[in-house]
Amino acid sequence: MIFRQLFDQTSSTYSYLIASRRGGEALIIDPVLEKVDRYLQLVRELDLKLVKAVDTHLHADHITGLGALRDKTRCITVMGEQSKADIVSMRLADGEKLTVDGLSLDTIYTPGHTDDSYSFAMHDRVFTGDTLLIRGTGRTDFQNGNPREQYESIFGRLLKLPEATLVYPAHDYKGDTVSTIGEEKAFNPRLQVKSVEDYVELMNNLKLANPKMMDVAVPANMKVGLHQEEIARRGWALNAEQAMAIFEQPDVALVDLREAHERERHGAIPHALHVPYPSLQENIRAGGMLHELAKSAGKRLLFYCAFGERSAMAVQAAQDAQLSSSCHLQGGLAAWKAAGGPIER
Repeated sequence: MIFRQLFDQTSSTYSYLIASRRGGEALIIDPVLEKVDRYLQLVRELDLKLVKAVDTHLHADHITGLGALRDKTRCITVMGEQSKADIVSMRLADGEKLTVDGLSLDTIYTPGHTDDSYSFAMHDRVFTGDTLLIRGTGRTDFQNGNPREQYESIFGRLLKLPEATLVYPAHDYKGDTVSTIGEEKAFNPRLQVKSVEDYVELMNNLKLANPKMMDVAVPANMKVGLHQEEIARRGWALNAEQAMAIFEQPDVALVDLREAHERERHGAIPHALHVPYPSLQENIRAGGMLHELAKSAGKRLLFYCAFGERSAMAVQAAQDAQLSSSCHLQGGLAAWKAAGGPIER
């Protein structure tokens, strides 16, 4: 496995680049905007393909690199389903899997620092965001933080992982890089409480100043969505009502870009082909299934995803591949459902 822990000194943020092998698919957790060029340099040096960029929560102390990485690599942006960010490509729920080729991480909802905080666990390590820090825990006094919820997230979820599990947080201010669940149980001063009431009292009396970048970072991090209006201006978008009028026509090929777990959880538009977004390029190049449908069978490709972000990137890629009749469902399945479109399970 390829694993790199990267550090932004300004915000004391750790980001994590993970892949199963050289030449394989990679994901990055908690990227910082100012370090995007460094991440991309490392991706090139390790011969990786960045396919997912993940935030553990809506950050208040730095501007996320999600949007910039998406724009530069066409990767999928990922957050938890409670996130207040305007649009991310994929929203995960507790218990779902975060996957790239050769790797699978368990998604654990761990609210308390914020109401959209998630942790991600693989076989020997857990990425805890700001929920569990090394010899500390994330503050709970803004962004709908809640010390009771954080207590349950830590004591009820994270501390029940095996004690040898490596703990990789999103921040450290002392120079520590990694801990273990067992170490934090034994030595984290905030975890030596006797009850949830003790923890609530402790967290409610920290009296910390707001993060220096909070007024800038939070609004910026809520506006990471791809501007689908530009795709619409080019004539490559249909609203839900327009898509409903044509999706069953014989000259239209409806293409679902979501992953299997999203289809299982949220359903699908009837008659859609399933072509997960990471396999798009091989399908739209000459000889690929979608290329043949468009060129040989004369089909108009109509892409859709969860919220329209992946499909907007897909239609741009299809147009670049000279599949000029391609379009996408603006707003994705969310807009389709809101308009009363049919769904099959």
